[in-house]
Amino acid sequence: MDHYDSQQTNDYMQPEEDWDRDLLLDPAWEKQQRKTFTAWCNSHLRKAGTQIENIEEDFRDGLKLMLLLEVISGERLAKPERGKMRVHKISNVNKALDFIASKGVKLVSIGAEEIVDGNVKMTLGMIWTIILRFAIQDISVEETSAKEGLLLWCQRKTAPYKNVNIQNFHISWKDGLGFCALIHRHRPELIDYGKLRKDDPLTNLNTAFDVAEKYLDIPKMLDAEDIVGTARPDEKAIMTYVSSFYHAFSGAQKAETAANRICKVLAVNQENEQLMEDYEKLASDLLEWIRRTIPWLENRAPENTMHAMQQKLEDFRDYRRLHKPPKVQEKCQLEINFNTLQTKLRLSNRPAFMPSEGRMVSDINNAWGCLEQAEKGYEEWLLNEIRRLERLDHLAEKFRQKASIHEAWTDGKEAMLRQKDYETATLSEIKALLKKHEAFESDLAAHQDRVEQIAAIAQELNELDYYDSPSVNARCQKICDQWDNLGALTQKRREALERTEKLLETIDQLYLEYAKRAAPFNNWMEGAMEDLQDTFIVHTIEEIQGLTTAHEQFKATLPDADKERLAILGIHNEVSKIVQTYHVNMAGTNPYTTITPQEINSKWDHVRQLVPRRDQALTEEHARQQHNERLRKQFAAQANVIGPWIQTKMEEIGRISIEMHGTLEDQLSHLRQYEKSIVNYKPKIDQLEGDHQLIQEALIFDNKHTNYTMEHIRVGWEQLLTTIARTINEVENQILTRDAKGISQEQMNEFRASFNHFDRDHSGTLGPEEFKACLISLGYDIGNDPQGEAEFARIMSIVDPNRLGVVTFQAFIDFMSRETADTDTADQVMASFKILAGDKVGLLWRGHRAGATLIWRGGHLHPIASSSRWGLPVLSTSTHFCNAWASAKVLGHILA
Repeated sequence: MDHYDSQQTNDYMQPEEDWDRDLLLDPAWEKQQRKTFTAWCNSHLRKAGTQIENIEEDFRDGLKLMLLLEVISGERLAKPERGKMRVHKISNVNKALDFIASKGVKLVSIGAEEIVDGNVKMTLGMIWTIILRFAIQDISVEETSAKEGLLLWCQRKTAPYKNVNIQNFHISWKDGLGFCALIHRHRPELIDYGKLRKDDPLTNLNTAFDVAEKYLDIPKMLDAEDIVGTARPDEKAIMTYVSSFYHAFSGAQKAETAANRICKVLAVNQENEQLMEDYEKLASDLLEWIRRTIPWLENRAPENTMHAMQQKLEDFRDYRRLHKPPKVQEKCQLEINFNTLQTKLRLSNRPAFMPSEGRMVSDINNAWGCLEQAEKGYEEWLLNEIRRLERLDHLAEKFRQKASIHEAWTDGKEAMLRQKDYETATLSEIKALLKKHEAFESDLAAHQDRVEQIAAIAQELNELDYYDSPSVNARCQKICDQWDNLGALTQKRREALERTEKLLETIDQLYLEYAKRAAPFNNWMEGAMEDLQDTFIVHTIEEIQGLTTAHEQFKATLPDADKERLAILGIHNEVSKIVQTYHVNMAGTNPYTTITPQEINSKWDHVRQLVPRRDQALTEEHARQQHNERLRKQFAAQANVIGPWIQTKMEEIGRISIEMHGTLEDQLSHLRQYEKSIVNYKPKIDQLEGDHQLIQEALIFDNKHTNYTMEHIRVGWEQLLTTIARTINEVENQILTRDAKGISQEQMNEFRASFNHFDRDHSGTLGPEEFKACLISLGYDIGNDPQGEAEFARIMSIVDPNRLGVVTFQAFIDFMSRETADTDTADQVMASFKILAGDKVGLLWRGHRAGATLIWRGGHLHPIASSSRWGLPVLSTSTHFCNAWASAKVLGHILA
């Protein structure tokens, strides 16, 4: 044994140091190992015609142990001792152990005495060491050996099977599918693997064990129940059993190889003979085919049509695609067979094969070279001919396509160029036709290249002797002739279009000039007709004179207007002259205006008729305005006198009512004289009314000669009459009040002076503030306190019962007359006190105003501050008396 084997054995023996502990810990493993190791030993011992029943008993004498080692090693051991004594047994066991050690196996803690004594664990350990060395160590798979090699072999063999994943030699085998997979991989007919189920391990295991025992001569070394019932089956037992599968399948393969080797020798000889016959026949057939094919390939007779050449090309393609490839394969196979035959003969120490004359491989290669040379020349010739015919066909097709495109393009072009649509076209249409014609000319120029290409292609076809050259030349000539004709027609149409455009542009300019001058002239005539027929309304002589002046200015423009009319008509006549001279067919009227010469003449005649009518109307209106002017001056002369007279009288009456000259009777007399003079002025008012009536009938609405209107005069006259009447009535009422109240003329004048003093705007009335100031001046204590405001409100309700916000002089007199009744003089006041006091000691009078308490005593009147301490009878409060007392003048008399 070499060093490598020894090292490997030692490596796998190292784990056995834990042998005792493992057996003690798991008795189930010991049971599995007993059965497996016993079956393994018997599988070898039966070759020597013996077996064991009890592994620890039957190896005690060392005889069967030595026999086992001789069977599995194929070597002879030392002669055993035949005695029955213990020493003899130990000697035999030592011989066996020495033999094991000589194979490079290190025995740890295993001695001959333990084996002779029947020590179970030592015996099992020894058998495992033998199994490792002789059944497992020599297993080698892909550079791995022993346990790893066996495991890798199992993995490789079971890899294609589902539900099989061999990773170890214990739990990976519990479901039995691993064993079944190994059997099925080598002998698929023995097991129907597809019916096996992973969830039925007992069936799987028993199936594998039974089949292995029955068909593979592998004894049943394991119990299915022990494997399934053990959480982790014994690794050594599994390895031992699996190694039997490895040796069984490898041994069968070696036997098959030996049988095949013998059959192979016989088959080789027969095959060599057949190869020789096949070579001779295949070489003859191939050479005959080459001989027939070369003349066909050397035929260079050209064809005149593309179809014929294409047929030859198709035949050549069939040759290359259908006929030659099998011959190439035959030639290749012939060479392969020849080389294979020579190799086989050389390997089997047979003389080399010598083909018949002319059928050597070199002869075939030479013939094949001639074939390929002829083929290459034929292919080049075919390609050149096809290129030539393709070029011709391409040129012919290109000629036809370009000719067809050109003919399609020219279709209808001559008719289009010959039409005279420009004769009835407008200028805009002519310009559009010119643009269209320019586009056609550009298109025509672009097609020039195509025509040249067509001619060039036709020339090339002629040079290459194209079979249909006559028809090509005829078509090309037709195209060229038509092209020349199109060029001439194009030039002719352009000239006609440009000539027509120039004429129409001239006419268009004349039309535009006509429109530019006719439009304002027409507007002038329409405005003139409108002005001449316009109904004018004037109110002054100046306005009618202005209209007359404007009309005269208008008449002065008529000669120039007539010249403009004739010039406009001349433009139109020039257009007509061009149309007649050059026979231009006008498609329509002037595009710039709708005003016709007839319309211009008609309106001009109408203007000429309206001018005298306007003259007459202006003359009549001028006369009417002169009459109206006289009426204005007549009215203004009277109104300018009457208006100031009324204003003067109004002012004089106002002064009479305000000024206090003489008695009221004198004022009344003076006012009545004014009234009489005013009434006597009435005829002048009536005369003015008559003049106003004439002005209204003449529809005169304004008068620059006076600022007075009849309405102003009427209102002033009525106000004058009303004022004089009202003033007379006021004076009469004052007289009545004076007489009724006993007011003296002196008091009346005083009242008027007070009233006029506070009537600052001379309106004849007092406002509330003016009236209040007047009362304060007369001695009334009217302050801004609530009591004073209440007193003033009471007085205002008396003097202004209608709440108009003003106090008239009559209301003022009425109020003052009531306040001063019976208190005109101091003597009268003193007399009144005497009458009231009678025979009384004194009399106390207390007014309702502060400081208005008086006492009559001793024939005199005294003012006092308080009346409470006098004990005198109190005279009732008298407003009139209080007011009289408040009068500074009366009080002065009293205190005096």
